[in-house]
Amino acid sequence: MSGALDGLLVVSVEQAVAAPYCSARLADGGARVIKIERPEGDFARAYDGYVRGQSSYFLWLNRAKQSLTLDFKLEDDLALLHRLIARADVLIQNLAPGAAERAGFGSAAMRARHPRLITVDISGYGDFGPYKDRRAYDLLVQAESGLASITGTQEAPGRVGISATDIGTGMYAHAAVLEALLARQRTGEGRAIGVSLFSSMAEWMTVPVLAHDYASYQWPRLGLTHPFIAPYGVYQTADRVPVLVSIQNDREFARLCHGVLDRPGLEKDPLYATNKVRNERRDDTNAIVQKSFGSQSFADLAARLDAAQIAWARVSSIADLSVHPQLRRMTFTTTTGEVATPALAASWPGQPQRLGEVPTAGQHSAEIRREFAA
Repeated sequence: MSGALDGLLVVSVEQAVAAPYCSARLADGGARVIKIERPEGDFARAYDGYVRGQSSYFLWLNRAKQSLTLDFKLEDDLALLHRLIARADVLIQNLAPGAAERAGFGSAAMRARHPRLITVDISGYGDFGPYKDRRAYDLLVQAESGLASITGTQEAPGRVGISATDIGTGMYAHAAVLEALLARQRTGEGRAIGVSLFSSMAEWMTVPVLAHDYASYQWPRLGLTHPFIAPYGVYQTADRVPVLVSIQNDREFARLCHGVLDRPGLEKDPLYATNKVRNERRDDTNAIVQKSFGSQSFADLAARLDAAQIAWARVSSIADLSVHPQLRRMTFTTTTGEVATPALAASWPGQPQRLGEVPTAGQHSAEIRREFAA
């Protein structure tokens, strides 16, 4: 797949989600990504078999890559990896803490040997602090970072339903690589990048942390609502469709009162005139909205919300998303058939409508070994 990163060589010693997400985005941009797998293959290949018998996670994150299987304990295989790194622009790894150094291709040594090389170490907790040697996975860091404590309902914390920690970390790594490539154009020097699952989620948690540190605010778990804003939540229509409404300011509330609730003048009532007082009497505010929404069909309510320029959403299921009229799709090829996947988030004129093929484990080993022979 050609693109803005044509000619870039990325060597990624990767498994699971975070590092493969970063390298997949580089491959989507046109980089040549050589995925280094253990002889038995990336363990994400066995996560599930939901897509034509293959892992949904693996297919999503490993398009447009070449797969090379290596055993670093073998002298010849380690030497081959070093030859790959010597020609690479970017080296990514997300092995267990210290594993790359013990195997002989730690980022510090590789950067010293190849000053133009950009290295990316993706870890659970980074290379500092008392947790630096601790193993970590997505859900564990959701818990450790406090994310789970503000997710869920009043009764219990909850997991963000997708691998948010891994995906967020991969996104940060991808952005950092692009910045390093731009810097290298000016300086000729590569960069050592470290991205951890914990630091990624801690950065996402900035607003709750600031609210705690400077106002002792205890961020509540409220499900599909907001601790500061009202009305902001899920309301059932007469035909039992859950509709989520977000009223961000008092002007929007006035439009809601006139155009949807049929309560003109409510926006001037001192008990409801400002977001602060509406939030202080959240239950009463919600009851007014629910009474109105519950008397209208979904189709009628949707039309009135749109006419009043109110932000809203249906609480969709995965089945709803799969056939959503707003969903764009792209396709890629696998050994078991064509797969249609949600399209890349960023789009531009002339964007390819197909993604690269997903490799089998070691599919390109022979040709890469010949190309990078001693």
